[in-house]
Amino acid sequence: MIIEQAKEVLRIEAEGITSLVEQIDGDFEKAVNMIMECPARVVITGIGKSGIIGQKIAATMNSTGTPALFLHPVEAMHGDLGMVDPQDVIIAISYSGETAELGLLLPNLKKRGAKIIAMTGKPNSTLALGADAVLKVAVPQEACPLGLAPTASTTATLAMGDALAVVLLNLKQFKESDFRRNHPAGSLGERLKVNVAEVMLTGAAIPRVSQTNTLPEAIAELNAKNLGAVLIMDEEKIIGILTDGDLRRFISQRGGDLSGLTLADTITKTPKAITTDLLAADALSIMQRHEITFLPVIDHSGKLAGVLHLQDLLGKGEFRFLV
Repeated sequence: MIIEQAKEVLRIEAEGITSLVEQIDGDFEKAVNMIMECPARVVITGIGKSGIIGQKIAATMNSTGTPALFLHPVEAMHGDLGMVDPQDVIIAISYSGETAELGLLLPNLKKRGAKIIAMTGKPNSTLALGADAVLKVAVPQEACPLGLAPTASTTATLAMGDALAVVLLNLKQFKESDFRRNHPAGSLGERLKVNVAEVMLTGAAIPRVSQTNTLPEAIAELNAKNLGAVLIMDEEKIIGILTDGDLRRFISQRGGDLSGLTLADTITKTPKAITTDLLAADALSIMQRHEITFLPVIDHSGKLAGVLHLQDLLGKGEFRFLV
């Protein structure tokens, strides 16, 4: 019984979102154009559950290139109205369209010259009739069996806000680099923004031997640095790499006998590398694509600058990334 009730709630909420598809009309495009032409910000307002949804929509817009803020309608009438610029676009959220607090606030916003976008389930409501554009978020029914607690309707409103934010993102040609600038902290932001030069191992921490060294000497360096690979160098240029996996394959193929093998016999020439000006995210992508855990870092002249190990990107030390 409990599981069936939960499934029914999810079915009702899903139907609520699906019903929005048929409600997207010319007013949605009008609302998008109003925001695109706005030289100031999007101000989102609503009270109760609608206010909570409005705060999330504002946060999504800020993350994706559309400056936005949330304005509490009661606080607005007690001084916060001063934060509204006449060139702002207002998104007012009320499923009924008859919320008393918005009824008091919106005339004052219109007096300032701000344009109003209503997000409501009632296109003939007071809110809708006084708006410049209406985003319809009507749902067939609430998931609450009493029909009292906003459930499917708030889910639908949130989805409509996401649709608006994503369309604006695409029109503004918002890029990953823009997203990084808006997320300078947090694991996702760190993963996207950190330059490889900031996290690579350098100096004595780099496992390296000369091309004139012997295979046993390379194995000793491999074991000493414990990064799963050792670079074979011609002065400051990388000519090859020897990995734990390479050694295992040679041992398996030769029945454990490495006698007669030279360092040149075992190395992989021209290994994958990344330049110092690229991002840790780029390094992580290369590692995942080629299923490797060790990546040399070179400067633009081709000289070795450092090395990256997967552990350093995924959780060793200061930088902890989500994949």
